[in-house]
Order: sequence, then structure tokens, then C-alpha cells
Amino acid sequence: MYTRTAIAVVAAGLVGVGALLLPAADSRTAGRDTATITAGRTSTATGIRTVSARAGSAKPVAPLVIAHRGASAYAPENTLAAVDRADALGIDWVENDVQLTEDGVLVVMHDTNLKRTTDAEKVFPGRAPWAVKDFTAAEIARLDAGSWFGARFAGTRVPTLAQYLDRIERNHQNLLLEIKSPKIYPGIEKETLRVLDRKGWLDRDHVRHRLVIQSFGAGSVRKVHQRRPDVTTGFLGTPAVADLPSYAAFTDQINPPYRSLSAGYVRAVHALKGAHGKPLRVNTSTVDRAATAKKAAALGVDGIITNAPDVVWRATR
Repeated sequence: MYTRTAIAVVAAGLVGVGALLLPAADSRTAGRDTATITAGRTSTATGIRTVSARAGSAKPVAPLVIAHRGASAYAPENTLAAVDRADALGIDWVENDVQLTEDGVLVVMHDTNLKRTTDAEKVFPGRAPWAVKDFTAAEIARLDAGSWFGARFAGTRVPTLAQYLDRIERNHQNLLLEIKSPKIYPGIEKETLRVLDRKGWLDRDHVRHRLVIQSFGAGSVRKVHQRRPDVTTGFLGTPAVADLPSYAAFTDQINPPYRSLSAGYVRAVHALKGAHGKPLRVNTSTVDRAATAKKAAALGVDGIITNAPDVVWRATR
């Protein structure tokens, strides 16, 4: 089991370069799992290799490890338990999904229906197809979101985005936030930014070092960039190389599935500058096996999104 202290001992041997923006180290970040360490300072900004690292550093910077829906190999996905499990493993970056309830509350949930990861069919037997958008936040708060994963998680609840932000703030973690199925939820970008702002996540420190907003919807990513051009954004998918310049106008990351990647594609992404004038980055998903993590790292990716962050961390250091 890797705690932050254990990770820091190994990571201290890495020689890195600054990421997009490099914050000064403090007692909360000095021992945390990051992708770059330089001159005794730890970067929690994005953990992405810079031009100098790609262009010829003797030792490649290890990819950032991002806990997919929290450490979801070990706790129910997108729950506070999964966030806490990632924290216990020493993982700084967590990924989550947000959707809107019937009464306009953002909840953290991957599927657009409640069937797979809650007991909605039992609690509300006449409400098929149990779509998130058809339930109020109060109704969703009644659901058990943990028993499907294991008996010891019985009674775990679906968190609102506000509750989720409170927990990762308490844990001093960072957030890769996915706006889920934006076509189903008109206005979700505005509401997401509103909640982030209300919870203090759009201040200078969070925006520069601790937050990325991504989506499979290019239009959704563009809306976030237009409303808050200071926020780092990512597009989920594998656009054709010829189309990459158009994406670079409004995003900072191209985050494709691992099976769609090649070293040539990663190089093509890195060759372009994104919306903030820095080289586009690549975070790939979802990689859980050590051997696959090593292959992904060899392709030159900047980050790996994984359900088993401890496995990927060990494999890539």
C-alpha cells in the first residue's frame, strides 16, 4: 500500500521540469504523488511534460496518475468513499462525472440512469428508465450507491458536486471534472461553473493548479472556455490529426482512450499549442494493468486515468 510518504520517497528521485504553472511547495503538497519534481518543488498543476522534457531530457517525466471516478477499483465509483480511497493511496488527482437532476442540482454520477450503481429500481419501482434527469436531488439522496459494489459500502450515497468538492478540498486533492452528456442537460456548463465558483474552485490557485474541466462534447468544452477562458479544459476523444488545430483553439488537452493511441498521434498532439499557448497534452484512459500502463507511458502520454491508481503508479515509476 502506497501512502503519500512512501510515494514521495520514490518520487524524490525523479528529475522533472515545470508543468504548465508551477506552484511553490508547501507542507500539504511536498509529499504528494505528482508527475514532476524539480529543485525540491512539487508541481500539482497538471503533471504534464513540458516542451523541454519532450524535446530531449535524459529521463522522461513519468505520467500523472489520475484516479478514475476516484479509486473505483476499491470503492464504489464517484462516491466520497472512492475519493477517500484515492487519498489513502496518495493520489492527488481524481476524475469525476457530473449531471443535473430534475430540480437543477449537480450530482456526481457516470451513467445517465441510476440502475447500475444504485438501488433506484427497488426504491422507485414505477420510475423506469430511472434517468438521472427525472429525479430530484432529494430523491437521489435516498438511494444506496454502495451495496452493488460490496456489503461494507451499504448506505453510501450519491454525492452532489458541492459535497464532492468539499471532500476533495478537505483531502487537498485536485479535480479532473467531466461534464457528462451535455446535450441532455442544457445549461449544465453554466451551472457547473456556478457551483465551482460558489465553493471557491474558480479562484486563482484552483484554476491555475487544481482544476481541469473536460467533456466528450466539443461544444460543451467550448462553452466552458468561452465563459471562463482561464480554466484548463480537455476534450475526451481522438480527433483526426487534421482536425486537431480546431480543437486547440478552445482546449488544452486531448484525452483519448488508450486503444485509439499511437506514439505518432501523441507526437501530433504535442506539436500543437492549446488555448493557453502551451503544448497540448494527452491524458489517456482507462488503464488498470501494469503492463498496459508501461506501454501507455512509452507512447509519451502525459497522464493516465485509471481505476487502480496504485497499480499504475508503481508500473510507471
